[in-house]
Amino acid sequence: MVDSDTSRRICDAVDAHFDAQISTTKDFVAIPSTRGAEGPCQDMMADLLHQRGYEVDDWKIEIDDVKDLPGYGPIEHDFSRARSIVGTYRPERTAGKSLILQGHCDVVPAGPLDMWDTPPFQPTVKDGWLHGRGAGDMKSGTIAALYALDALRAAGLKPTARIHLQSVIEEESTGVGALSTLQRGYRADCCLIPEPTDGRLIRSQVGVIWFRLKVRGRPAHVAQAGSGSNAIKAAYHLVQALEGLEEEWNRRAATDRNFKALTHPINFNPGMIKGGEWASSVPAWCDVDCRIAILPGWRVSDCQTEILACIAEASRQHPFLAGSPPEVVWSGFLSDGFELTGAEEPEAVLRQVYGSVFGGELADAAFTGLTDTRFYGLNHGIPSLCFGAKADQMHGFNERVELDSLRKVTQTMALFVADWCGVERA
Repeated sequence: MVDSDTSRRICDAVDAHFDAQISTTKDFVAIPSTRGAEGPCQDMMADLLHQRGYEVDDWKIEIDDVKDLPGYGPIEHDFSRARSIVGTYRPERTAGKSLILQGHCDVVPAGPLDMWDTPPFQPTVKDGWLHGRGAGDMKSGTIAALYALDALRAAGLKPTARIHLQSVIEEESTGVGALSTLQRGYRADCCLIPEPTDGRLIRSQVGVIWFRLKVRGRPAHVAQAGSGSNAIKAAYHLVQALEGLEEEWNRRAATDRNFKALTHPINFNPGMIKGGEWASSVPAWCDVDCRIAILPGWRVSDCQTEILACIAEASRQHPFLAGSPPEVVWSGFLSDGFELTGAEEPEAVLRQVYGSVFGGELADAAFTGLTDTRFYGLNHGIPSLCFGAKADQMHGFNERVELDSLRKVTQTMALFVADWCGVERA
């Protein structure tokens, strides 16, 4: 553990450069890096890493390289420009433990712009919060990791272990960005992902399955609507059946050791719907894109089987779908849930430095979303910690991150690096 004087110098260095950190974060948030458009963000991250003298690996992700790896989810959009960025610090002398610091730069769509108080890609500081799409989830965390390493240098220190600072894409839809770094060969003794966790350590998180219901009906003039079959109404019937599956899975979750304290950890969401072609025609088609959670220990394949069985049974009970059942397409996440185990050593370090910055004890949390930590912990035995700042309205309007929380998280990460990786005078 670093001594109190060194800890103070590191924290003071974070404070001294925090305005610059927020300025960089605002520049990062200003880039509308929705799915398929992450390139400019990755350009910026590569530049930031080059400026600091890191060894930068910038490569195009090839689907054929990752499609057979555990945790891969299908890619449906244009992936021709998909890239991963890794900046590597290599010590002159190795005396500590290696570390991956990872953030994702992809963000979800902003929705109707007139429903934001401030424009989503014009980041604004107001009342101690930074507002903008991706400000919380999770561009502020990625830049915090960069500035945590900067703080060590500003304090006259250099780490004594290898560090990979990774900027990935696809966290919001498949996780293929993180998967690509593992396929590329990046490993470490620990991984820390500063997703916004309100200063808590994620102990357990759900897995996620994405699927699309492709419902077909029978078109007709609306004046003779009874002679046709309305695909949109039939889709409603299937959504209601899946809500029943959601209830059943939540009953099972009531006995899970990490999620039993939550009243509704399994969330089913019909998130997108498209259908029909004319208001006066009975719609012949309807596609519904859905997301449902699964708990750690539940096999993705078993849950897929249950989803298909639920849809098949609901179709049998429908006058048209009984003879024309829908097609189900797996359209993104096929992700296992993850419980953090076997991470006692890095946890102890994080808890100690958390106490010195925040005061009190680091709380655990069960998360009803998912993060990229699962790839490291489940598939590669790398202790994978998820800990970050306080954010609000993620995926909603007026997304924001609390600046004081972000400052303390940056200090905590810097101290974690100093203790975990070791430091010596530069």
